Amino acid sequence: MSLLINSPSTAFNFQNFEVCADVPSIHGMLIIEPKIFADDRGWFFESFNENAFFKAVGLNSKFAQDNHSISHYGVLRGLHYQLKHPQGKLVRAVSGSIFNVTVDVRKLSPTYGRWFGIEVSALDRKQLWIPPGVAHGFLVISDGAEVLYKATDFYDPQSEVCLAWNDPTAGVEWPLPEGVLPSISTKDAAGLSWDAIPKF
Repeated sequence: MSLLINSPSTAFNFQNFEVCADVPSIHGMLIIEPKIFADDRGWFFESFNENAFFKAVGLNSKFAQDNHSISHYGVLRGLHYQLKHPQGKLVRAVSGSIFNVTVDVRKLSPTYGRWFGIEVSALDRKQLWIPPGVAHGFLVISDGAEVLYKATDFYDPQSEVCLAWNDPTAGVEWPLPEGVLPSISTKDAAGLSWDAIPKF
């Protein structure tokens, strides 16, 4: 495997992946780009390799469940996290494009209170590692999108928290046309303000 980890101070190799370590806005978050093997027949890549991934992330835990969503243009899901059973997530789009957003709600994190947004698409094949304790959501910016993500703990509705997508303190800048509101669930519409959400 050739997994390349780039940060201001370190770079080392595993196989078949390039990983940008510590996204500047969110401590511990990774952007992962798999190596594509293409020829006139099509293409192939490893979407996940347990040994390489856990060496890169530095975790001993395993993934507990996989989730798969389908959404149409303008659907916004989030911003979610679980308080009692925090989930690390490995996120990718297998069709369409999304604007993926993370907000750091870990009080002891050097990036506490910051948000980070990045486009992820089936064409660029990027994957995002989102560490536990970080709120996560996304907006569909193509006609439709399918999103897959692996989670390090099981879904626990009793401890789920939703930070309001448009909270002014979090200040997320969603790529929405002027005057257009996203399509959100009733649950997400009742999301809490930054001051009201419990933090880690």
